[in-house]
Order: sequence, then C-alpha cells, then structure tokens
Amino acid sequence: MAGGEAAAGDDHITTLSPAVRRAVLEYHVDPSKIRGSGKDGRLTKDDVIAAAQTKAEAPQAKAPSAPAPAAPAPQVKAPVVAGERREERVKMTRLRQTIAKRLKEAQNNAALLTTFNDVDMSAVIDARARYKDLFEKKHGIRLGFMGFFVKAVALAAKDVPAVNASIEGDEIVYHDYLDVSVAVSAPKGLVVPVVRNADRMSFAEIEKTIAEYGKRAKEGTLTADDMAGGTFTISNGGVFGSLLSTPIINPPQSAVLGMHRIEERPVVKDGQILARPMMYLALSYDHRLIDGREAVTFLVRIKEAIEDPTRLLIDL
Repeated sequence: MAGGEAAAGDDHITTLSPAVRRAVLEYHVDPSKIRGSGKDGRLTKDDVIAAAQTKAEAPQAKAPSAPAPAAPAPQVKAPVVAGERREERVKMTRLRQTIAKRLKEAQNNAALLTTFNDVDMSAVIDARARYKDLFEKKHGIRLGFMGFFVKAVALAAKDVPAVNASIEGDEIVYHDYLDVSVAVSAPKGLVVPVVRNADRMSFAEIEKTIAEYGKRAKEGTLTADDMAGGTFTISNGGVFGSLLSTPIINPPQSAVLGMHRIEERPVVKDGQILARPMMYLALSYDHRLIDGREAVTFLVRIKEAIEDPTRLLIDL
C-alpha cells in the first residue's frame, strides 16, 4: 500500500510545471495536500512557498522525552576504621643485615635437620636452690641454668666430636676446644658473643662471662671480636616463653642447642604419674657432617647430665 501511494504522488509531481516542481523539491512539501490557486486549480510556485511557510510556522510535535535516569543504586559505605593506618620504613642495621645474611647462608648451604628430647629439670632446680646463696656470696654472681648446659655440652662433645666440628671445603675440621656462642638479648635483637674455652671453665667463670656479655649487649658495647668464631651455639628461647622451636645453625658451625621454657607436666616415674618441671630440648644440625645417630646420642648425653648433675663433676 505504501508503495502505491508513493507511486501516485510521483505521477502528480510530473503534472506540475517545472518551476512548481523545483519549488516542491526545494521546500520539501507534499503537493497533493496543497490547494492550487491557478487556472483549473493548478498549483503555482506561490502556493508551494505559502504552504512551506505555513508548515514552518505550525507548532512542532514534541519529541519523545528521554527516559528519566534511573535512580542510582544505593552505595554501601565501607566500615569506618578507628585510628589511622600508617606504615613506617626503617633501614636495616648493619648487625641485622649480617644476621640475615648468615642465617640465609645456613639454609642455602647446610642440610638442616632437628632432633628433639625433653629433660627433667628437678635436679638442677634443687641444686640451684641449695647452693645459690653460697655461690653468689663466694663468686659475686648468681648461679644460672646456662652453666649447667654449657658443661653438659662440653661433656657430650667428647663422646660426639662431630657436633663441635665444621666443614671447610672438602675437609672436616675437628676442634679440641669448645667455644660456645651464647645467644643474649640486645636492644636491637639477639646477639651471640662467644664463651671461649668453655670446656675448661668453672661454673663461676661461665656465669660471670655470660653475665658480662649480657650487660655489654644492653649497653651496646659488644664488639665484632666478641662475636667472632664459635664452634657451637646455645640459644635459650625459654626466657621469652618459647615452648618448642627449630633453631638455625650459626655458620660455619654444624649444630645449635635450643633451650625452652620449664613447665610442669605429668611424667610417669616407677609406675606413678608425677608432676615434674620439664624442658624441651632441640638440636639442629648439619646432616652433611652429623648423622642421626650422633645427633640423638649427643642430645641424650645432655639429658643424662642435666637430670644427674653429678655426672658433670666426675666426667661421666
């Protein structure tokens, strides 16, 4: 139908004069809807112009209004966090950088393994309680636990010398002396000054040396020479409340003994359950040099010496 109407309109245009046809095309009007004023009702150019003016003056149909924008979705507010969230960047001290480098070196180069045992501290606690006043009066220093463990390590190292040895290239270096690196707390972290020739020192000499190192660590007066060397390390995480840990060896050393906190635990003795002051011990070692049998034997020797301190006096 639309095509027929368009064809009829085209026929009507062809009957117009050339001037009128140009006006129709120019002004875009429909000649079939214009009443002609010429002879026999024919359209004139003026009729087309007048119709175009009338069309222009007629009110335009309103364009459909754009749809109203959708209401924004309600925004969920993030929870308000009290206080500020800040970050602080502090350059690592040279000491901390050295410690980090050495610990990473141990992980990269050594075949690390840890074995555990526990020890009944009753005998050592009783000995300290019995002799602490006399010891302090005579030597001017408190009798601590570390002296017992250093002595026990010296005794056990005689049976298992590999624990006090080190690897240099393709050689194993065995030491006929025991230089114990003892971890002490400093304001900027743990440091490990060396108690040299600990196997030849008395309880009093060991305790005095460690106390002096602890004092100087707090004052920040320890030197690099104080921490150089060492053939074995003892670390006491128990003073900070640690129950169990796997300490990392201090290169080029091959082993480290970890002490932990003392707490009462139920223990079976002669068929009876008793509450005893127990401590977990951990020995981390370089498996390239020390095999499992040696590591376990070493730790058992320490356990035996601590549970029966008389062994320390008669070298058993």
